[in-house]
Formats: sequence, C-alpha cells, structure tokens
Amino acid sequence: MAKKRGVPGRNLRINDQIQRDLSELIQREVKDPRIGLVTLQSVEVTPDYAHAKVFYTTLTGDPKQTGEALNEAAGYLRNLLFKRLHIHTVPTLHFHYDQSIERAIEMSRLIDTASATRAKDAADEEAPRGAREDGDEDDGK
Repeated sequence: MAKKRGVPGRNLRINDQIQRDLSELIQREVKDPRIGLVTLQSVEVTPDYAHAKVFYTTLTGDPKQTGEALNEAAGYLRNLLFKRLHIHTVPTLHFHYDQSIERAIEMSRLIDTASATRAKDAADEEAPRGAREDGDEDDGK
C-alpha cells in the first residue's frame, strides 16, 4: 500500500505564512526591549507541524538576548498565530540565531583580502627590479 502524500508544496506555504505572520506579530505585538530590529530569515516546520525552527538575524541589539526574549515570547506568539493560521496544529516555536549572513560577510572579506594580496604580488613581479620597494630605479651599476 502506497504512503499517502499531502498536498504538494503545502509545507512550504505553511513555512512562508508563518514567517510573514511572525514578522508582523513580533514588530507589532512583542514589546520586549531586548528585541531590536529582527529579520526572520526562514522557518522550518516539521512534517507533523508540531515544531517550527525560526531562524532570525538582528540589525540592532545582542543576538543572544534577542533569542532569549523571542523564545520567552514563543508561547504568546504561538497563541497569536493560532488565531491567524487555518491549520489543525500550530507548531511550537523555537528561535535560532542565523549566522549565515555574518559568515558570508566574513568570507567576502577574506576573498577581498586574498584578491588584493594576489594583485599586489602580481604588480610587484611586473615592476622593474630596482623600483619594487623604495621606488629607486636600478642604474645598472
């Protein structure tokens, strides 16, 4: 007997809807001063809709304190989501700080540094022998 499959793409639609609703609810309903400007990067709901990992980044404030405040408000946010979503089970929310943007910025900085170093090394190899370091021409003596 084949396993029954749900509506194609439903899980993705639920993830997107939760992300949109939570973004709005955090901005309008949560008054905790530890939560600064928060961006929700993605939401991953388990197949049984029991749990949702919510990945966020912060533009202001300490990411750790923001995570603590968001996880403390998770029950309240879940209750507000229950009123908005039309699904049988509203997932328990678990907020996780998303470091991917910071990692991408660091990797970009490292690549820029490596490229600049390589360009400088290539320019040094092409410069005349006496003019490399101090700018003096080699007069051939």
